[in-house]
Amino acid sequence: MVRKKVAILIFPGVELLDFCGPYEVLSACRLDAARRREDPSPFEIVLAAETLEPVVCANGPRFLPDTLLADCPLPDVLLVPGGLGVRTHINNAPLIDWLRTVGSRVETLAGVCTGSMLLGKAGLLDGKRATTHFASLQWMRDLFPAITVDDDSHVVTDGRILTSAGISAGIDLAFRIVAQYYGQAVAQATARHMEYPYRTDNRRRY
Repeated sequence: MVRKKVAILIFPGVELLDFCGPYEVLSACRLDAARRREDPSPFEIVLAAETLEPVVCANGPRFLPDTLLADCPLPDVLLVPGGLGVRTHINNAPLIDWLRTVGSRVETLAGVCTGSMLLGKAGLLDGKRATTHFASLQWMRDLFPAITVDDDSHVVTDGRILTSAGISAGIDLAFRIVAQYYGQAVAQATARHMEYPYRTDNRRRY
C-alpha cells in the first residue's frame, strides 16, 4: 500500500480540535476494518511547524512538531487548522509564502475553521467557494472579496480544496478526505470505529 502523505500545519495559538480531530480521523482510517490491528492507516501524517520548539495551542496543551516547514516533503494532503493564533500568523510572511508554494502543488488542500483565512491570505482561495468559523464569515468576506463565502455549509468542496466551519467541523472535513481517496464505505467504517455519526446533511450546525 502506498500511503498518502498528510502534512498538518501547527503554530502558536492553534485550536486543539481543529487539527487533532482530523488527525484522529485520518489515523483511525483502515482500508480493511477487519485488519485494524495488523494494517496501518493509508494516511501517513506529520505535524509541520516553523520551529521544532513545542507549539502551545490556544487552549493550553503543547505539541512537538515532527518536521520543520523547510524540511517537510511535498505532501499529498495539506491541512491548515485555525485558532486565535491566526490573527497573528495571517501577517507572518514566511509562513504565508510557504503555504502559497506548497498549497498550490498538493493534491488536496484543506482549511479548518479560521485556517481558511490563512489560505485566503496566500491567495489559494481566490475565485473559489469557501467557508470558515461562523464568527469569522464577515471577516473573510471583508478581507478577501475574491472568495465566494458560503454561510450555510458545514464543509465546502471546490475542486481539490476543502474548507470547513468551526472547530469540530474539521472532523467531518476529514471524513470527506477519506471518502475522496478511498470511498464512502471506508469513511463510514472509520466513523463507526470512532463511534461518531457519519453525517450526510451538510447544513451548518450552530
